[in-house]
Amino acid sequence: MSNIQYKNPKVLFDPTPFAFAHSATASGNGSYVFISGQSGGEGLEHRLSDDFRGQVKTALQNLNTVLKASGLTTDNVLKITILIVDHDQDKLKIWTEEMHKVWAKDHFPASTLIPVPKLSLDGMLIEVDAIAFKPL
Repeated sequence: MSNIQYKNPKVLFDPTPFAFAHSATASGNGSYVFISGQSGGEGLEHRLSDDFRGQVKTALQNLNTVLKASGLTTDNVLKITILIVDHDQDKLKIWTEEMHKVWAKDHFPASTLIPVPKLSLDGMLIEVDAIAFKPL
């Protein structure tokens, strides 16, 4: 089994209320899994809700689906990147609340949130990619 460690140096602010860690490290035998950006699109038709929270929940469910396909869970995620259209503090609050539901043990991955004016498809409000570690 690999050893995944999350580090939050005491001389920096505590990022756990904001649903991320300052760093995440994986050691041991294994391989990295790079997960393409997952949107809030539902089903094979990729239906996009107009509701930001709905898209956040679906994007996180889609991320979980891809993780499961590789035999992984959110516990294996080291790094995520979040792209949010027309980002503001209300959207950050929603994102943080939903992250706390998915990463229930507060072992959050390292994270970068990037506000963007638009994503690849009309109506996409969020996209999340990830790097995970799969122990051998």
